[in-house]
Amino acid sequence: MLKSKFFSPFLTPLAVATVITVGNVALDSFIPQFENKAISAPELTAKQKIELVTKNKGQIGGGDQLRRFFFGDLLPLGVQPGGAGMVVNLYNKANDVTFSYCATYDVVVAVKKGKVTMFPPNEVK
Repeated sequence: MLKSKFFSPFLTPLAVATVITVGNVALDSFIPQFENKAISAPELTAKQKIELVTKNKGQIGGGDQLRRFFFGDLLPLGVQPGGAGMVVNLYNKANDVTFSYCATYDVVVAVKKGKVTMFPPNEVK
């Protein structure tokens, strides 16, 4: 007959592994309740984006906002004196809006509905 001392080195690691596995499964079943889940803000409509850019025109960083909202959708129409030297008029075909952008200060200086190649000088100063 075999003595229990012979099986002891084999049974102890097996018992420890079983306890760890069962404990981990039990713990994982409760973890999802305690996790923080990020909730993203609702996506803005094109009209809301244009209103936000218009509201922030003249403020530093407005150009970054313009690029984030309309990435890949802006077509240059022309360059004219204004801002801190020259401004670029960028047209958004999807929304039929033209933005006048000063790259020196990264600001939007004018916004107008339609395709505008030249803004009045008093709007882009």
